[in-house]
Amino acid sequence: MNRRQSFIKSEFRATEVEDKLIVEGYFIKYNSETNLYDDVFEEVDPLSVVRSLKENDIRGLFNHDTSLVLGRTGNNTLTLKSDEIGLYGEIEINRDDPGAMGAYARIKRGDVAGCSFGFMPMKEDYQSRSDGGGKYIIREMDLFEVSPCVFPAYPQTEIAARKHDVEELKKEKLNARKQIMKERYKK
Repeated sequence: MNRRQSFIKSEFRATEVEDKLIVEGYFIKYNSETNLYDDVFEEVDPLSVVRSLKENDIRGLFNHDTSLVLGRTGNNTLTLKSDEIGLYGEIEINRDDPGAMGAYARIKRGDVAGCSFGFMPMKEDYQSRSDGGGKYIIREMDLFEVSPCVFPAYPQTEIAARKHDVEELKKEKLNARKQIMKERYKK
């Protein structure tokens, strides 16, 4: 299994509540297709994050940058909750961290409005489509980070890993079709 990052279109807000600077929004939206590339899609099952929310110390990063930690669940500077829409989060920004303040300012002004999440798929299903494409459904993941992002997209290495999976499935389909054709001609 490869580590992956996924992206959703979401609206993040930067607000001030009781002298706390807060960045909030949905990091994951459930049961919503994301186009990975070409005719391959991905969808996140609502139950996929249950274990991670109980067991993991999930980080809130900016642009997936581990040197710019905005918060974490382990010290309650990142709070995450799952609802019928998706995984909603609030990050309390550290006023003493210039990098975090810069991220907050960009989100507040609307320069950064997307988000992404980093995870390791633990269980997933694949559904073939009649048009030759397909969809992965993440049933369980090891969620390790969520990130407001400037360009929320799959990194090329992750796409390449996923493309490899799809190419293998296409080869299997082609070989199965060839076998059927051979059997027809033998009769």
